Amino acid sequence: MKLKVTTLEDILGQEWEISPAGGATGEAFFAKNKEQQLFLKRNSSPFLAVLSAEGIVPKLVWTRRLESGDVITAQRWISGRELNHKEMKEEKVARLLRKIHQSKPLLTMLTRLGKAPLKPEQLLEDVKLSIDEELASKEIIRSAFTLLNETLPAVVCDEAVVCHCDINHNNWLLTDDEQLFLIDWDGAMIADPAIDLGMLLHSYVPKDEWSSWLETYGVHLTDNLIQRMNWYVIIQIILSIQWNKTRNRLNDMDAWITDLRSMVTNP
Repeated sequence: MKLKVTTLEDILGQEWEISPAGGATGEAFFAKNKEQQLFLKRNSSPFLAVLSAEGIVPKLVWTRRLESGDVITAQRWISGRELNHKEMKEEKVARLLRKIHQSKPLLTMLTRLGKAPLKPEQLLEDVKLSIDEELASKEIIRSAFTLLNETLPAVVCDEAVVCHCDINHNNWLLTDDEQLFLIDWDGAMIADPAIDLGMLLHSYVPKDEWSSWLETYGVHLTDNLIQRMNWYVIIQIILSIQWNKTRNRLNDMDAWITDLRSMVTNP
């Protein structure tokens, strides 16, 4: 007789203590049994297995399917901490991001999962549609969209790699033995690497250090790269403004608007 597996307890056994891990979706959990610790997630993308094999996220231990059809993944629980702002400038971050952008297995898997390369013109239209009427009427938002339209032809790029698209320092995990991981891959896309590079440099690296940081990453700082990075940074700032407004985080929204104004007036 086949036993029904309907809950996390059915998979792990009653001796495991399971608790929510937080997060926006409520689909992540911690599991502990004496010295054993796991990070569990419901319905992770199959992409997780390749990320694990590439050493970009903590090791995937197993995958199980519940009676409901939900898939549960278990990763080795890592003792560590997120990077701070200052550490984002360091060589290890540049080298891991380069490894991600150069990874053929990651690109192959995302392609198999139906991801097509992101086109900047489509992204721009999607962002316009995602902004509510109140924000869309603000002069700074209108000016930003005008600039994005005018500079769109310069953003064309033949290079398409796997981009994380949310390289906030909170998503970089440094283990106690100094191993670096980049986690939370739900928003991954195939796109111009300038999407990741622009926001990382804009947020964490002084402009006079961009050239040396990019040399460590493996490319030269060119006028075209600067223009592409700035274009995607403006896009991401607009999305951050809307995200914070939706959640009534008005102080954060205002901070992003100030940032956007600086980008638009000094492109």
